[in-house]
Amino acid sequence: MTIDRKAAIAAYKERKTVAGIYVVRCAASGEARIGQAPNLETIQNRIWFSLRQGSHTCRSLQAAWNRHGEAGLTFGECERLEDEETAYVRNALLKERTLHWLSELKAEPI
Repeated sequence: MTIDRKAAIAAYKERKTVAGIYVVRCAASGEARIGQAPNLETIQNRIWFSLRQGSHTCRSLQAAWNRHGEAGLTFGECERLEDEETAYVRNALLKERTLHWLSELKAEPI
């Protein structure tokens, strides 16, 4: 293994992840769905992959994807959380902020 490869692996392992709240909107129906993620950088890819496979656990979101396709849905960030010391505090804050955004946007949870 080369030094560059080792450095790249070390940098990948040390990267900071940003937790937060996101929204998936359906342009045709105007519906919004709110979710939380420990890593906002990767969540859209995961959601779109499961939707393409027809296996997303949120049935209403999967139905919107099936009806309108990828172009009919948009992904956005509602809020990024500051780096928390413990997972417990981060998870509690994610739950609290998710409830806020569900109410604020009159959305349903993912």
